[in-house]
Amino acid sequence: MSHIRIGRRLIGLGAPVYIIAEGCDNHLGDLKKAKDMCLLAKKAGADAIKFQHHLPDEEMLPDLPLSSNFNIPLYEFLKRYALTLNQHKELKNFCEKIGIQYLCTPFSFKAAEELLILKVDAFKIGSGEMTDTPTLKKIAAFGKPMIVSTGMCTFKEIDRTYKMLVQTGIPLALTNCVSEYPPVYEDINLKVITKMIKRYPRAVIGHSDHTPDLVTCFAAVAYGAKIIEKHVILDKQQPGPDQSVSIDFDDLAELVDGIRKIERASGNKKLVHKKEKQIRAWAFRSIVSTRNIKKGEVVKEDMIWSKRPGTGIPSYMYSKLIGLKAKKDIPANTLLAWRDFKQG
Repeated sequence: MSHIRIGRRLIGLGAPVYIIAEGCDNHLGDLKKAKDMCLLAKKAGADAIKFQHHLPDEEMLPDLPLSSNFNIPLYEFLKRYALTLNQHKELKNFCEKIGIQYLCTPFSFKAAEELLILKVDAFKIGSGEMTDTPTLKKIAAFGKPMIVSTGMCTFKEIDRTYKMLVQTGIPLALTNCVSEYPPVYEDINLKVITKMIKRYPRAVIGHSDHTPDLVTCFAAVAYGAKIIEKHVILDKQQPGPDQSVSIDFDDLAELVDGIRKIERASGNKKLVHKKEKQIRAWAFRSIVSTRNIKKGEVVKEDMIWSKRPGTGIPSYMYSKLIGLKAKKDIPANTLLAWRDFKQG
């Protein structure tokens, strides 16, 4: 699949990279903070801002043997800070008002059903749900485009989900991802993006990044990623489950600017460009005399060599001058011209 469309935005081959600011739960349940994140994401130039819809009792057991990075169990954190459906509705309306795409990740089928009420344009699926094919199949039945992250998964597992979702006919994107918070750089394996592009031709391929900086996102774009997702936070010192993998909005603006520059620089034509021509004129080398050459003297190798500028006989034609006869006296260190010589 060369491209998909989310709302009015074309994503994929021939389109600009789709940049998602992942707001996750860094708002800590504060709707004003969430709206501030929307405004700053828009100002930074992101295409979309994404939040998460959690219904804790639908997605996990209360005694889940895993703690968040917020020093409280994840279940308790979500009970305390997850946004309500009405808050998501207000956020979506706010995003439409300011002109940025609203996206949201449902962490259960019921959460997806509720988001459908909001008439979302697409579903973003987290890596934890990538292998949950029964749920994904039911969400796919809604007919909305799906972006599915692939952290913690093998190619075999991705193959299974890809095959199932392709059979549903929905517009599909897969994002390369490493679900470490934050990841070890040796684990990122960005060249997996190129493998995914070949292996999953009916999906747009992107990259969901959990590093604390921008470097791997820029490289992912160079490797062909058409979607970049990056966690964002208002204050890097604010505690929370995604704090260690989040950038602030100044960083986001730098990310957007860098990606747009990479796109402009990613052509494949080798030309002498207009601005190069004026440099080429003085930077290239021409043939000059290394000593005085008398009229009638036959040119030998020790009489000529190359120097700047490049406005005379090109240096690659050095051998063509050997054996010619000077038609006039030529001083040393003179830019040579064909009219100064004849056959010897």
